[in-house]
Amino acid sequence: MSRRFTPKVVTGNALIEGDAVWLTADDRWSTDIAEAELIEDEAEADLRLLFAQGQADRVVGAYLAEARRGRDGPEPVHFREAFRTRGPSNYAHGKQSELSANG
Repeated sequence: MSRRFTPKVVTGNALIEGDAVWLTADDRWSTDIAEAELIEDEAEADLRLLFAQGQADRVVGAYLAEARRGRDGPEPVHFREAFRTRGPSNYAHGKQSELSANG
């Protein structure tokens, strides 16, 4: 028996900056998962992943990640994806430095 499809987002890393990015419904790459397109159809998810993989000049390592509908947009389901939304962990830069400057 096949598993039921769970909602996904397309994610990868920006080629130049290295930031974790998510594909939006209007074909942009955002560093904010809340802007990502939440895909609830398996065939559509496969097509969106192919689109992302065709943008090797902008994004590397594109893949589908499980997500759920949140109050402000898609939210990660797994720890790995939640960790990626916070930016690099070796020292405060990128998203982490922005968070510490604002709070």
